[in-house]
Amino acid sequence: MRVLVTGATGFVGSHIVRALGEMGHQAVALHRASSRLDALAGVTYESALGDVTDLDSLRAAAAGCDWVLHVAAVAAYWRTDTAKMFEVNVGGTRNVLQAAREAGVKRVVFTSSAAAVGLRADGQLADETLPFNLPPDAFPYGYSKALAEVECIHAVRDGQDVVIVNPVVVLGPGDLNMISGDFILQMKRFSWTLPVPPGGVAVIDVRDVARMHIAAARQGRTGERYILGAVNYPYADWFNLIADVVGVPRPGFPVPGWLLPIVADVIDRLRAAGITVPIDGNQTRLGKEHIYFDFSKAWDELGKPLIDMRQSVTDTYEWYREHGYLPDTPTAQLIERIGRLI
Repeated sequence: MRVLVTGATGFVGSHIVRALGEMGHQAVALHRASSRLDALAGVTYESALGDVTDLDSLRAAAAGCDWVLHVAAVAAYWRTDTAKMFEVNVGGTRNVLQAAREAGVKRVVFTSSAAAVGLRADGQLADETLPFNLPPDAFPYGYSKALAEVECIHAVRDGQDVVIVNPVVVLGPGDLNMISGDFILQMKRFSWTLPVPPGGVAVIDVRDVARMHIAAARQGRTGERYILGAVNYPYADWFNLIADVVGVPRPGFPVPGWLLPIVADVIDRLRAAGITVPIDGNQTRLGKEHIYFDFSKAWDELGKPLIDMRQSVTDTYEWYREHGYLPDTPTAQLIERIGRLI
């Protein structure tokens, strides 16, 4: 198959391009002229210059393709202007669907997010049937992905073949922008002093996400969502796993749920004042929630994840270390020494 991949120079997209080549497909990587191509080093692909906000460039890139895997998005929402995020995530998806339709592409796989899936109030696992149900103004990234899914559903109703995948938190080697990989960076820096929220998180390795994207293109059902995840972890267990792999003392400061909204308000004020912080208030508020999902639909129809999360964390840590992303600063060394004494 000839496959156009948008967002091909990003974390997930580059792994998809690599996996396509390994499976014998011809990958066409959409990227801007200014894009860094580091993530695609050593990978065979055809280059297509363009942008998801430029419909004409998408038309040219999609010509002659059998599938389009639409991965491009603004994911680091706390670092990006909200208007730009909606332009890319919603408007860009609309453009990709139109270009694919005009080019006669057989199937589009849209990379949404588990952030577009609703949360349950009864403590049960959320599944694909739950629509986004958080306040849109407070959680604009999830809302943008939910609106992009609406574009996909409208396209399906008009006869287009579209499948939606919803990855949870994605970890693995090659996360140049340190989105989910920031878990590892912060553990290396702060080790035992890192606060542990009371909630939980769902995670998966990027190589499994890439493989499951291709499975969705091959055998997913038109108009369906698939939550791509491997494990649901309480934050305490997740942080302990990372600390053990990184080789630092485990975090020992659990944060009570009632305190998180107060901390979040402080973060919001700092950001409003122009002070850069590595997390936003809404992320902090969600720290008390167990954001867990039911992965059974994707496992049954697309295949189970193959990479254990300890291996994923290990591979991610080694990649960051080899590429100089984890400098052993005097402060980090001091925090680690103190942690080993107490």
